[in-house]
Amino acid sequence: MRFDVVTLFPELFGPFLSTGMMGRAVASGALTVRLRSPREFGIGRHRSVDDTPYGGGSGMVMRVDCLVDCLESLDADAPEGVRAHRVLMTPQGAPFRQATAIALSTRPAVSLICGRYEGFDDRVRAFVEEEVSLGDFVLTGGEVAAMAVVDACVRLLPGVLGNAESATHESHSPALGGQLEYPQYTRPVEFRGARVPDVLQNGNHAHIEAWRRAEAERRTAERRPDLVLPRNEPR
Repeated sequence: MRFDVVTLFPELFGPFLSTGMMGRAVASGALTVRLRSPREFGIGRHRSVDDTPYGGGSGMVMRVDCLVDCLESLDADAPEGVRAHRVLMTPQGAPFRQATAIALSTRPAVSLICGRYEGFDDRVRAFVEEEVSLGDFVLTGGEVAAMAVVDACVRLLPGVLGNAESATHESHSPALGGQLEYPQYTRPVEFRGARVPDVLQNGNHAHIEAWRRAEAERRTAERRPDLVLPRNEPR
C-alpha cells in the first residue's frame, strides 16, 4: 500500500516511519510513503503557501493553487500510474472510525493532505474525494492525524502484524460488532488482591467465549453507550 502525504513538515514523519511496526512494514515493502511539501510549489522568492483571508479575520489560509499543484505532481509521477485516493485531514471531516480504516486499507494508494495555519482555502475541497477528522478537537496541523490514519490502516495489511488475529478481535472490529474489546489478562494470576477471572483459567473455550462476549457488551454499555446500536446498523 502507498501513502502520499502532503505536508509542510515532512521531517516529522522520519521517526514514525522508521520505528516499530511502521519501520518493519516499510522494510518489507508492505508500505510505501511519499512525502511532498506544497512549499515546492510556493509563490515568489519565499515560496509562500499561505495568504491573508478574504473578508478579514485572524490567521493565514493555505493557498489552493499550491496544494493542488502539489497533489497533481504526485499524480504525475505516481508509481505504475496509480493515482491516490485523496483525503483531506480536517476537523470538519467525517469521523475517522475503524470502518474508515478498513475501507482505506483496501485501496492501493491514499493521499493525505495536512493543513496548517488557519486552514485551507475552501476550494481545495473540489480536488479531494474524502474529508476525515480524528475527533471534535483542533490540532496545530494535520500531521499527527495523518500518522494516526497511516497506523490504523497499515496494521490491517496482510503480514504486517505478527498475529493476524490481533486485528480481528479488538475494539471497534466487525468481529465484535463494533463494540469495545473484552478485558485481557496475563501473569501474575494475582496482583495486590486482584485476580484473573477463574473462567479464563479453566480451559473451557466455550465458557471463555461466552464470558468475553458478555464482557464486551457490558464494557461497551458502560463506557461507550453511543456504540450500542442495532447490529445491522453501520458503525
